Order: sequence, then C-alpha cells, then structure tokens
Amino acid sequence: MNPMFALQMVALLAIFYFFMIRPQQKKVKQEKEFEAGLKVGDKIITKSGFHGKIVEIGEGTVVIETMSGKLKIERSAISLEMTAALNKKA
Repeated sequence: MNPMFALQMVALLAIFYFFMIRPQQKKVKQEKEFEAGLKVGDKIITKSGFHGKIVEIGEGTVVIETMSGKLKIERSAISLEMTAALNKKA
C-alpha cells in the first residue's frame, strides 16, 4: 500500500471525525445535561411547538401545564434551542 494513500485516508478520517462525529456527540451531551437540569416551574417549548410550564417531573416524562390543560410528555420532546430562546427573551 502506498504510504501517501494511507496518510490521505488518515487525514480524511480525522476530518470526518472533527466535522461530523464530534459535534454530534457534543450536542447529544448538551441535550442530556439540559434534560437532567429541568425543574418544576421552568417554562419550556416542545419540539412540536407547545408552550408550557413544568408542573411535575417523572422518570422519563414531565407534566406541563398549557393554556388548554396539562400534558404528559417525554423529556426528549422538549426543545433545547427553542426553550433557551424563550428564556433569553424573558
């Protein structure tokens, strides 16, 4: 095998790792920290666009209060980006 080809493959793998895999891992870690840091009283927005306030926290779910009543949703359904933007405005 040509040493130059091997060097190019290693460089390609490194580029792939730093531009594709690593940012995705950082985002997943950030979302898990966000989900773990949720507490009763937080105002949130779900990924489907529901606005609400957390009134109860379960193992993998939360109950939010909206203008039309209470909804039980998965923690993973809460949008990190939209919730951060909502809390930044307030």
